[in-house]
Amino acid sequence: MTRHQPTGHWRLGLALALTTALVWGVLPLALKIVVRRLDAATLVWFRFGVATMALGGWLATRGRLPSLGRLGRHGWMLLAVAVLGLAFNFYTFTVGLDMTTPGNAQVLVQLGPLLLALGSVLVFGERYQRLQWAGLATLAVGLLVFFSSQLRLLVAEVDRYLVGSGMLVAAAATWAAYGLAQKQLLRTLNVQGIMLCIYAGCFLCFTPGATPSRVAELPAWELGVLLFCAANTLIGYGAFASALHHWQATRVSAVLALTPLATLGFTLLAAALLPGIVEPEAVSAWNVAGAATVVVGSLLVAAGARPPHAAEALLEAEAASGSVAGAGSGAGRRRRAPLSERA
Repeated sequence: MTRHQPTGHWRLGLALALTTALVWGVLPLALKIVVRRLDAATLVWFRFGVATMALGGWLATRGRLPSLGRLGRHGWMLLAVAVLGLAFNFYTFTVGLDMTTPGNAQVLVQLGPLLLALGSVLVFGERYQRLQWAGLATLAVGLLVFFSSQLRLLVAEVDRYLVGSGMLVAAAATWAAYGLAQKQLLRTLNVQGIMLCIYAGCFLCFTPGATPSRVAELPAWELGVLLFCAANTLIGYGAFASALHHWQATRVSAVLALTPLATLGFTLLAAALLPGIVEPEAVSAWNVAGAATVVVGSLLVAAGARPPHAAEALLEAEAASGSVAGAGSGAGRRRRAPLSERA
């Protein structure tokens, strides 16, 4: 199987990954508001429906709708994994968020980027430096510290917390499967085409269980929050897919581990500005220590990511395209000399 290779535009990939972390950081606060009135299936159905119509309409007006005939059997299998993985992720994340807190949800789902990074090493052959492995271990320790400290804070609701946390762990695992499948699909379709297929597929998955009439019953301001959640889907996952196209998945997943920090910051700000709507997080010193350790681990992984040497990147691009030996004169088809032998 020919594996997807990033373009190597790591600065653009980094910017897109940071955008994703910021956008996803504020999302749990909005979801926490609307999940009080909407069931998880209807909420997710609406988000995917708006995303499908918006992106589909934009691509249709530009004549850029994806050509599904290019997928082939293997491509359809990958698309099915991506659709089912993201659909299950959205549902279990929404349920887990409803049973816990925004900050807790964002920290626990960082298992997703962690699993995505490990999967990328196995599936795409991406390599870690020693500093990055140390960062990965630090990130895992931070998650454990945060989780154990949250248990002590929520003793009165420990059963509900454990069930919700289990849902969030399931959300993280299926998100990693989605991310790996989507990255490989980039060899066949462009970013927008892949996301449209995934949005539409997830929308169809939730249509039988959705209750559209409940959306119409929402007050105007809560409907506005719901529309924000749908827009967040478009922006966040569009930026994430583009980041995977330009940068290694291991690097992208490390930057996404900064998302809990954004969520905790947004939560504190929203609780101060909207005290009757957003509840403040129960935060202990161990909570802060665990979240900070997650961030440090993320930074260590990103700091150990060295952009490839220009000559190495050129050779990787040539190997991926196969254009050097595929056409041209006899001289063009001969084996190229190693870098050390070139003038």
